[in-house]
Amino acid sequence: MEEMIITSVQNARIKHVVALQQKSSLRREEGLFVVEGQREIEHCIACGYEIVEMFSRSEECGAPHTTVVTPQVYEKMAYRGSTEGIIAVAKCKDHSLSSLLTPHSSLLDTPNPLIVVLESVEKPGNLGAILRTAEAAGVDAVIVCDPLTDIYNPNLIRASIGGVFSVPVAVCDSKECIAFLKERGIRILTAQLQDSYEYYDYDMRRATAIVMGTESTGLTDQWREAADAHIRIPMLGRLDSLNVSVSAAILMYEAVRQRNSKYQTFNSVI
Repeated sequence: MEEMIITSVQNARIKHVVALQQKSSLRREEGLFVVEGQREIEHCIACGYEIVEMFSRSEECGAPHTTVVTPQVYEKMAYRGSTEGIIAVAKCKDHSLSSLLTPHSSLLDTPNPLIVVLESVEKPGNLGAILRTAEAAGVDAVIVCDPLTDIYNPNLIRASIGGVFSVPVAVCDSKECIAFLKERGIRILTAQLQDSYEYYDYDMRRATAIVMGTESTGLTDQWREAADAHIRIPMLGRLDSLNVSVSAAILMYEAVRQRNSKYQTFNSVI
């Protein structure tokens, strides 16, 4: 029996995938999102996500359990160019703060967890890059506060290279997050220029939350007031700030450096 191939971009299923790519409101309403590329899809499945349906280009008809579409239809569906001819629709996971406390969570198993908190980061590419670094640095969780983008934005998924699937992520408001950290004795370090120590002078070996704000306005007062310490990255040139994903990477890997056994003699001023 010859396999049916979808040839029209007006097909209802194709239009649904395109809408999921474009509309965060639809992703939230239906609890679905789109993943592109063989590597990303395999990583998504390995991290426990449920795949609802899959599509492949006609020249890649060998892909099992997929609906085949023509190259023209695939081009309409795909958010980016080179995606190996395969797209999947998957179910979103729970990203409440309580999801970080499930059995076998690293926050429960690790005595000195490392958490990255991001307040109102707007650009999906920046958030995705931070998640990619968080995965590489072994961060225990990323908490997105007062979000201006959803974590299943196609640009975010692409920039994270699948890190959004494997790093535990919670989404909440800042007040809720501050209470969550305080209740668990996790010290709050806010990255800011005012009244701050240089970042390498703070002991990050204990339970630590590194909090970053937007590049334009920085952190709000509620985070500055809740902080146990303020830290800064020295700016030795004429510019006074770095891209938020670059700043986050520097701070995450300082924590990694300090927590490495070779640096256990580290002496902190705070």
